[in-house]
Amino acid sequence: MNIIKVSANSRTSAVAGAIAGVMREHNRAEVQAIGAGAVNQAVKAIAIARGYLQEDGLHIVCIPEFTSVTIEGNERTAIRLVVEPR
Repeated sequence: MNIIKVSANSRTSAVAGAIAGVMREHNRAEVQAIGAGAVNQAVKAIAIARGYLQEDGLHIVCIPEFTSVTIEGNERTAIRLVVEPR
C-alpha cells in the first residue's frame, strides 16, 4: 500500500477520493504531509473522505503520528495520518 502524499496545493476532493479508494480496497490508508498548509489540506480531505465512506456504511477514524522522512538528503519531520475503520 502506498502512502498518499499531500502538499499545500493538493486538491482536497482529489485527495479525499484517493483516501476513499484506498480504504475500500485495503481497509487502511496512510496520508503524509509536511508543513502547516499540507496538514490542513490532509485533514480537510479526510473529513471529505469520511462523508464519502459513510455512504458505504464505513466509519473511519484518524490516528496522527510523527514520522521522519529524507528529502534531497535532508531529514524532515512529517505528520502521518493513519486512517482506519472505526
